Amino acid sequence: MRVGVDARSVTGPRGVTRYTIELLRALVGGFPDDRFVVFVPGRGELPAIADVCAAPNVAVRRYPLPSRLLFGSAAIVRRPHLERLLGETVDVVWVPAPAPVALSGRAPYVLTLHDVTWEANPRFFTPYERMWHKLARPRALADRARSLIVPGEVVRDELVAHWAVDPARIHVVPEGVRTGSAGDADVRARLSQLGVRPGGFLLVSGALEPRKAPEVIARAFARARQQGLDSELVFAGDGRLAAQLRQPGVRLLGWRDGATLDALYRGALALVFGSRLEGFGLPVYEALARGTPAIISDLPVFGDELSPGVLRVAVDDELGLSEAMLRLGSDTALRARLAAAAPTAVAGLTWEAAASTTRAVLAEAAGLGRDRHA
Repeated sequence: MRVGVDARSVTGPRGVTRYTIELLRALVGGFPDDRFVVFVPGRGELPAIADVCAAPNVAVRRYPLPSRLLFGSAAIVRRPHLERLLGETVDVVWVPAPAPVALSGRAPYVLTLHDVTWEANPRFFTPYERMWHKLARPRALADRARSLIVPGEVVRDELVAHWAVDPARIHVVPEGVRTGSAGDADVRARLSQLGVRPGGFLLVSGALEPRKAPEVIARAFARARQQGLDSELVFAGDGRLAAQLRQPGVRLLGWRDGATLDALYRGALALVFGSRLEGFGLPVYEALARGTPAIISDLPVFGDELSPGVLRVAVDDELGLSEAMLRLGSDTALRARLAAAAPTAVAGLTWEAAASTTRAVLAEAAGLGRDRHA
């Protein structure tokens, strides 16, 4: 099977970047008989997918325009067509996230929709972000797609309820978790470079945006410190709310990935994930997979299977977050119990499993059935 991939997001720092890279890597490695034609704009280096680019079943196509100009052209004049940019005929195109894209219709395409939060709660997004979603025309993209991939049943149900999408066109493919292989010495060394103490900090991983509620987490942390919490609060992410989070005991590290993020997960007292909206919540799964408990918003996307490794708090419940922080900071037995159960709660979530299901969806959309060697 010949798969065209809209990989314009692989150079960014956000969750869709990690999703695209990890799933593409698993597809390329797991299905060596398939050919993947990967389109990336610009001429810059691609260190995040260097191994993917070097694979014998991958062809990388570049275009001189940078991402933003190419997105704008696709949104306004509907050119150039992605199929032409790929430079060869493909059986199916995979679009890993809704973005302004011009498609000629020469090949069927599969669209991944991670959530539709921008439509239900536009107040959490900037005017630029709202304009971006408008130009991307996600509903029109979804209507024309041969199939849709979503990370969970909650997103599927939202598409059915709000966009009247035929459930038969929607495939639930949970994201995977890659745990890394760092030893204790490496974790300590990396945390030392950051100036944080293993077991002495709470971690927040993700964009510092209103929908992630980092300001609520910061206020809850300040309250907990006043009541005796002996920990720092570390933000591994960036965004427009960063300036509001500066206070005693808070560290802003900016975006981190790879081995550094792995060390932060492993060394944290707990992950704090206070999102108001979420389609999947990958940081929660990544923390639990490493045996790190989590304090999470009680959102529908987080099923009961996570309960043994997490403490749940209502959305925007500053007092509840503060109390949960204090509990984990003072109750070693509770912390040990949650940590021991955490990996089991996310067992089976691998990028290899996600790739296998995704490949089947792509093959079906291409009219090739489920033949691995089509």
